[in-house]
Amino acid sequence: METPAGTGLKLLLWILSHISISQAASPSSQKCDEALVTPLPHNAFTSSSVFTSGYAPGYAKLNKRGGAGGWSPLDSDHYQWLQVDLGSRKQVTAIATQGRYSSSDWTTRYRLLYSDTGRNWKPYHQDGNIWAFAGNSNTESVVRHDLQNPTVARYLRIIPLDWSEEGRIGLRFEIFGCPYWADVINFDGQGVISYRFKMKKMKILKDVIALKFKTSESEGVILHGEGQQGDYITLELRKGRLLLQINLGSNQYGSILGHTSVTSGSLLDDHHWHSIVIERYRRNVNFTLDQHTQHFRTNGEFDHLDLDYELTFGGMPYSGKPVSGGRRNFKGCMESINYNGENITDLARRKKLDSSSFRNLTFSCVDTHTFPVFFNGTSFLQLPGRRDHNMVSVGFQFRTWNPTGLLLFSSLADGMLELALNDGKVTAHINVTQQKNMRVDIASGSGLNDGEWHDVRFLAKENFAMLTIDGDEASAVRTNSPVQITTGSTYHFGGYFLRTRASPVQRSFQGCMQLIQVDDQLADLTAVEQGRMGAFENVSLDMCAIIDRCMPNQCEHGGRCSQTWDGFTCTCDGTGYTGATCHTSVYEQSCEAYKHLGRSSDSYWIDPDGSGPLGPFKVICNMTEDKVWTTVVNDLATQTAVTGSSRERRTVLQLNYSASMEQVTAITNSAEHCEQHVAYACRMSRLLNTPDGTPYTWWVGRGNEKHFYWGGSVPGIQKCACGIERNCTDSKYYCNCDADQKQWRDDSGLLVYKDHLPVSQVAVGDTNRPGSEAKLTVGPLRCYGDPPTVVSFSFDVGNGPVELNVYSPTLLNDDQWHRVSAERNTKEAILQLDQKYKEVRPAPTQGHTRLELYSQLYVGAAGGQKGFLGCIRSLKMNGMALDLEERANVTPGVKPGCSGHCTSFGMYCRNGGKCVEKYNGYSCDCSTTAYDGPFCSKDVGGFFEAGTLVKYNLVPEVVAAASSLDEKSVIHNLPVETNLTHEDLTFSFSTSTSPSLLVYISSKTQDYMAVVLRQNGSLQLRYNLGGLREPFSIDIDQRNLANGQPHTVNISRVERDIEVQLDHYPPVSYTLPEASDTQFTLVKSLFLGKVFETGYIDPVLIEKYNTPGFVGCLSRVQFNSIAPLKAALRSRGSAPVSHQGKLVESNCGASPLTIPPMSAATDPWHLDAGADFPFNEERVIPDGVNRNSAIIGGIIAVVIFTILCTLVFLIRYMFRHKGTYHTNEAKGGESSESADAAIMGTEPNFTETIDESKKEWFI
Repeated sequence: METPAGTGLKLLLWILSHISISQAASPSSQKCDEALVTPLPHNAFTSSSVFTSGYAPGYAKLNKRGGAGGWSPLDSDHYQWLQVDLGSRKQVTAIATQGRYSSSDWTTRYRLLYSDTGRNWKPYHQDGNIWAFAGNSNTESVVRHDLQNPTVARYLRIIPLDWSEEGRIGLRFEIFGCPYWADVINFDGQGVISYRFKMKKMKILKDVIALKFKTSESEGVILHGEGQQGDYITLELRKGRLLLQINLGSNQYGSILGHTSVTSGSLLDDHHWHSIVIERYRRNVNFTLDQHTQHFRTNGEFDHLDLDYELTFGGMPYSGKPVSGGRRNFKGCMESINYNGENITDLARRKKLDSSSFRNLTFSCVDTHTFPVFFNGTSFLQLPGRRDHNMVSVGFQFRTWNPTGLLLFSSLADGMLELALNDGKVTAHINVTQQKNMRVDIASGSGLNDGEWHDVRFLAKENFAMLTIDGDEASAVRTNSPVQITTGSTYHFGGYFLRTRASPVQRSFQGCMQLIQVDDQLADLTAVEQGRMGAFENVSLDMCAIIDRCMPNQCEHGGRCSQTWDGFTCTCDGTGYTGATCHTSVYEQSCEAYKHLGRSSDSYWIDPDGSGPLGPFKVICNMTEDKVWTTVVNDLATQTAVTGSSRERRTVLQLNYSASMEQVTAITNSAEHCEQHVAYACRMSRLLNTPDGTPYTWWVGRGNEKHFYWGGSVPGIQKCACGIERNCTDSKYYCNCDADQKQWRDDSGLLVYKDHLPVSQVAVGDTNRPGSEAKLTVGPLRCYGDPPTVVSFSFDVGNGPVELNVYSPTLLNDDQWHRVSAERNTKEAILQLDQKYKEVRPAPTQGHTRLELYSQLYVGAAGGQKGFLGCIRSLKMNGMALDLEERANVTPGVKPGCSGHCTSFGMYCRNGGKCVEKYNGYSCDCSTTAYDGPFCSKDVGGFFEAGTLVKYNLVPEVVAAASSLDEKSVIHNLPVETNLTHEDLTFSFSTSTSPSLLVYISSKTQDYMAVVLRQNGSLQLRYNLGGLREPFSIDIDQRNLANGQPHTVNISRVERDIEVQLDHYPPVSYTLPEASDTQFTLVKSLFLGKVFETGYIDPVLIEKYNTPGFVGCLSRVQFNSIAPLKAALRSRGSAPVSHQGKLVESNCGASPLTIPPMSAATDPWHLDAGADFPFNEERVIPDGVNRNSAIIGGIIAVVIFTILCTLVFLIRYMFRHKGTYHTNEAKGGESSESADAAIMGTEPNFTETIDESKKEWFI
């Protein structure tokens, strides 16, 4: 038998070995941030032009001063570019730029293109757009951009878009990244690679497939596998989109259909690399294309993928079942193919796989260059042609999203030729003027504005013209109109802007063209680019900058997306939603809302979450009672008979509702009360086996949890209704059925704990004995009650009841005063809420007009209605103020004044938290503080790694406040103003590295505020408000604060007066110089940890404090009424905050250590067991700081630790301490994939679930 110490040692060795394996297996975890440009020779750089030899592109290296100090082109216009050849493919992660040294030349904005071959450039994309990088505002400061989407390329090209107004284009730059290498296979469209399985048949539960591909073909099978049972997996290109098809199995009767089809991406035939990852576990699939992941679940009920023999890459297998649908093999390149841990590309290189179908298998990518041209709507490309010829022959390929545009225009010797796109069709128009305005008009194709490449061929000669689209000769359009053609000398593609006698109807084109042919000769666009032939304007050569704005689909709730080159539109028909992006629901949120519209009881579509992800669904609204009931029915028949069940093999009855579980949950969450009737009719069939037995029957509710109480009882009490009311047939039992009598008995009642509803399954377990019978009934789910968002005004003057409703966009139970005004006169009735929301109802032209009332006035409640809970003040009727306070003194249940729980307990909401009244207590609203927790006392902190930053955009706060408040409230309640004369900044930090930047607040001017840690670890506050030559600096403390201990900083400024408090020391006052301005003008953004700004930044901050940035913990960060760090950690896209790098929430927000130190029990820096704290010892300890002390302390710690470990293992070997704990949770429910799994995997004994003692061994 193994000793405990031996077990512990083996466990420790196992952990250490797996740590070392993990580290060795993931070299990619190393930072990819090498300077790639600096080591390159001069001949690696090329450019569009050079001002003089001293301005050559080889001098454009960051921080270098050779030559004239950087690159400048001959002309500063939008046709210039600077290009670098990295020598081989590299992974590129960042770019940094500078202006030309000691000059007035710099680039303020630029684009980045990349390529593997130096041709067919692709612009860098970010956030769904062709990205324009912010450049420099002077010659020396370095502006770096970390790429949100790192790319792999050999050639990079910078295109200046804007430059210095004082000078010309000037540039020095650096590219950051690391080496990249991968096995590449070139597929010729004929051969496939076959990966044979080790076994003839594979039953696969989990798949991980990863690869990269590039192609210029829009069709082709990338991988395929199939089995004789009908299972298959296929990944292929269809019209430039990826199509993944999976079938895990269908049954022979067709009742279970496993086919699942998912599409992703578009425009994938751009001959650029795209990455694919397919991860499948059972029926759950993650399908990732270029970092965009779709999560889906396959159809059917089977979990395994049954494949036979092989999996093929590059096409369908040649043997086996006949290929359907005319699928083509893949033509292009693939690299880094991995299938379930097997490197397919490496196996193919080592000839371990079958590649016999290839004529010549090559392991380098063969590029077929087509030289695309991009037109932006203001462009044209002019090419020469044969003059005075009697035949026109042109051809080209194009792709666009626009339904209209000019493709080609040529002035004939006597007339004009125009090829244009009209309503998605290509039209050809010839007009010869001398032949009595002889015209030729033909059209071909349809829907050609789909973003795909389309081929156009046009031929015209004497009395003949033919237009062919996509090479389909059968559908080519011909005409034999009598016409004589004499060609001109030029052809304009993509635009014609000259005002001539003969001009085209369309003037421009937005899209791409390639393979342009004139007079049956392929145009030499390289010569055009070099200026040796033709002309062009505003075109981008050798690239196609097309963007699919509908992928991913920006239309919500299944809306259909259509697009032009500049934008997209959504068609919402049949979705149940409306608006520009199908965001707004056309249905009401509840039955209560339909009642307010005057509707009667019926079936209605409702949408509980409005514009949320849940779709609308149908419910029954019952409005005949005092309450408005919402009813959702299920498919279980009344009195369903159950036979043949036992405790070992229970009969499980599944209930399906008219709405999904998520939709039903939305109803129960928003309802005030829900109930569901259950009934169990029995004869010799026990139900819960009370009082002390294991239940025979239970039910499963929301969350796949099983429950052991029945209708009429409550959670945790294993009884039926008769057991609660003490009137069971046999008083020894708590359910009538548990008496096990031969007569028919019944246990029924309402389940009312709404967090457990609805009932999704019932498991019956005692109907297999002779004479045992049971009948089960589960009624519909019924709920009533709505969140208070409506104020109603109703009356009846004899013409019938009238009800006016005003809807509030926010809840009215927000503990804020709301003003209501209701008026009825002979002309109209008016209801107004908060002086903003109003409804007016005209009075009928005939009928009664007088309102005659004879009873007393009731305020707060009336007979049979639920009373009002809250405060009412300033009640007036017809101008007369009613004394509510006097009546409150003599009315039970009503009190004068407006005091609540917050009056007595509001002081427990700390750190500026707001007390909110509740029906049975109070809560603390911490949303405007930098804290969290029930009393706003829990620190919210984050651990910053090197390069991590948080950016909070201060401008939207102003806009949002101004748009949602009236003018007067804006003045008092703005969280931050555009121009500040008063700032309050509070934060805590701990770090062991310096220098670094803690907080930086920028502006649209050169004003800023910054708090930095200097090289010696001391803290410095910097203000630059204008008026001074240098920023005003305050050295807050000369001590080294980069000591790993928490420190708290409070900074407050009012006009010129600044007060600073550090830790527990007294505040110190400072004054801005008289020459300094006092207004912080046009505040813009707040940064934590590092600055990444497009506007002006103090060069001193960039050079000394911004790289690599703050490393450590920040917490309690509050600027005026904004908590930026808390917003970054807790918001889900609602706040104007973002972060870069790894930001981990940590419990580092603590008070600084004082004397005497706090105990571990009260010290918020004390880590609880299991706390996740990203502590890195190597990162925290700086070189040369207390090194001797650290070594001595480390030796002592190791000795103490060794002694303690020895004692622990000895004690453990001699004694074993048993610990117990109690639980009342249903084990297995949370992690179960289905209710079946929850039932089968959970111990059926309810009493044991509550009282069972579990044993643990402490090691």
